[in-house]
Parts: sequence; structure tokens; C-alpha cells
Amino acid sequence: IAGFAGRVFAETNEETFNKKCATCHGKDGKGQTPMGKKLSAKDLGDEAVQALKDEELQKVILDGKPNTKMPGFKSKMSVDEVKATLAHVRTMKKK
Repeated sequence: IAGFAGRVFAETNEETFNKKCATCHGKDGKGQTPMGKKLSAKDLGDEAVQALKDEELQKVILDGKPNTKMPGFKSKMSVDEVKATLAHVRTMKKK
């Protein structure tokens, strides 16, 4: 397309989450996907998850969750992708 050569369009927070996390947590974050059920993925809208500080959630995303099957994504996600994912997780807070 003329005028678009070399331009990079950033993904939305939701697109980043869907690409990196939805396989287990589901697009809605509830963890009810086949893989999520198998691995006992957390409902990201749950009060306990939402009560975590941003730094704590970033650590889980990067390093994984001890004593669970949640892997770390330190080598698979950029700083911007982690921030985008965290921002999207915050939109899942139950009202």
C-alpha cells in the first residue's frame, strides 16, 4: 500500500494478551480453555489476582508462578508486551 512502506503498527493490549496468554487463560481471562482447565489456570478477574500489585503481576508474567505450571515469559515477551498484557489483565477486574 502506497505511503505505508516501513511503518509498524503496534498491537493493542488485547491483541498482545490474546497472542501470549489466551491459550490457557482464554480471551476473557477466566482460564476455562481446555489447556487452562488442564493446568488449573487462574481466573485473571479474580479478586486475589487483581489485588496483586503491578510489580507482582509483572514478576509472575516474567518468571512464572512457583508451584504451578505457569511458565515464565521473560525470554518470550518484550517489556512493552508485558506492560500491554498487564494493562489488559487490569480490564478484567470483576465489577
